[in-house]
Amino acid sequence: MARSRMQTVLGVIVAGIAIVIVGIAGLFVYISATARPLHPNALAVPSVPGAAAVADWSKAIENGRQIVRTGVAQQNLPGVSVAVGLGGEIVWAEGFGWADLDNRVKVEPGTRFRIGTASTALTSAAIGLLLERNQMRLDEKIQTYVPEFPEKPWPVTVRQLMSHMGGLKTDGGDEGPLYGTRCERTLEGLEAFRESDLLFEPGSSYRYSSYGWILLSAAVEAASEEPFFTFMRKQIFEPLGMEGTRPDSLTVRIPDLATPYFPRFAANPRYGPDVSRPVDLSCYAGAGAFVSTPSDLVRFAMAVDSGKLLQPATAQLFRTSQRVPSGEETGYGLGWDLEMATLAGQQTPLVGHDGEVLGGMVASLMTFPEYGIVVAVTSNTSYADTYALGVQIAEAFAGRGKLLTRK
Repeated sequence: MARSRMQTVLGVIVAGIAIVIVGIAGLFVYISATARPLHPNALAVPSVPGAAAVADWSKAIENGRQIVRTGVAQQNLPGVSVAVGLGGEIVWAEGFGWADLDNRVKVEPGTRFRIGTASTALTSAAIGLLLERNQMRLDEKIQTYVPEFPEKPWPVTVRQLMSHMGGLKTDGGDEGPLYGTRCERTLEGLEAFRESDLLFEPGSSYRYSSYGWILLSAAVEAASEEPFFTFMRKQIFEPLGMEGTRPDSLTVRIPDLATPYFPRFAANPRYGPDVSRPVDLSCYAGAGAFVSTPSDLVRFAMAVDSGKLLQPATAQLFRTSQRVPSGEETGYGLGWDLEMATLAGQQTPLVGHDGEVLGGMVASLMTFPEYGIVVAVTSNTSYADTYALGVQIAEAFAGRGKLLTRK
C-alpha cells in the first residue's frame, strides 16, 4: 500500500510538472503568434535626419542607416536615435521609428530619451571638476562629504564608490524600492540603503552598485554647496551646449520626451512593447535620473576626449581600469566601462557606458580612442541592444576614422 501511494504521489508530481512545462511552452507559442511586428519592412522604418550630417561621410552614413533600420526591425524596437562624432564635430545624427506608437510621432535627433545608468559617466565628470578645484579628494572617506551615511566596519572612499568596489549593494533591477519614490533632495535616496551592511570589504572586489552613485551624487552636492542637478546643469550641460539633457520628472512635463516602453513578455522586445509603468527616477540622481539625446552624449564624450571639460590627466585617470588585490583588472574605471571591441577586423579599446532602466538596456555611449570615433545610441524601450547597434555603426565609420587620428 505504501509503495502504491508513493507511486501515485510521484505520478501526480510528474503530471503537474508536465502541465507546467506545456503551459509555459504554450504561452511562448501564443505570445510569439500574437506579437505584432512594429516595423515589418526594415526599408520602410521612418527616419528624421539632423542637419549635422557631413557630406564627406555620406557612404558611412548610408551604411549606418541600413544598420539601424535592420536592427530596429529585427529587435522590434519602437524607436531609436543615433549620433556619431568625429574630429570634434557631430557628423551624423538621425532618429528612427516612433517616439510614440499610438500617435505615430517620429523619433527626431532632438527627441529625449531616458539614459538610465549611463548617467554615471556624466556624474563622474562632476566629480572630476571638483577634484580639479580641490573640493573633493578620491581617497577621502565618503563621510567627509556625506556624514549622513553611517560609518561601516571598514572605511569607504570616493574612489571605491566610483569604481564599484565600495561594497554597497545595488537596486535589484526593475523591482528596486526607489522606482516608486519621490526624492526632493538627493540625500533622501540614501534611505534605501544607508543602514544596509556592506557586501564585502571595500577595495577587495568589484560589484556594480547604483546605490554607490546615489551616494556620490550627494557628495557632489555637499562639496559644491549647491543642489546636485543645478551643479550638473551649470557646470556641464550649459557650457557644452547639452540643451536636451536634464533630470527626468513625473511632476514636470518634459518637451520632446519619447514615450517609454517595456517588453510585454520575457524581457524581450521581439514579443512587443507595453507602455512602461510610471516610474519616478528622482531618487537615483546621478546614478540614473537623466534624460538626454545622442547628440548631447556625443558632445559630452568629445569634450572629455579633447580636454575641453576635464584636464587630460583627470580623464585618463577616470578611464583607467581599477584592480582587485590580486592584480586582476576589473574592466571599469571611475565612472567609465572599459573593454575591447572588434572594428575593421581588429580588437580595439572601447571606453563608454551602457544605460539601463528597469533592469534593461536603453542607451549606449561609446568612444573608440584609436579611431577618434564617438557613438551614442538610445531607444525608448528597455532591453534594446543599443550596444550591438553602436559597435556596428562605429564599424561603418572605422576606415577613415583611424586615418584621422594618425595625422
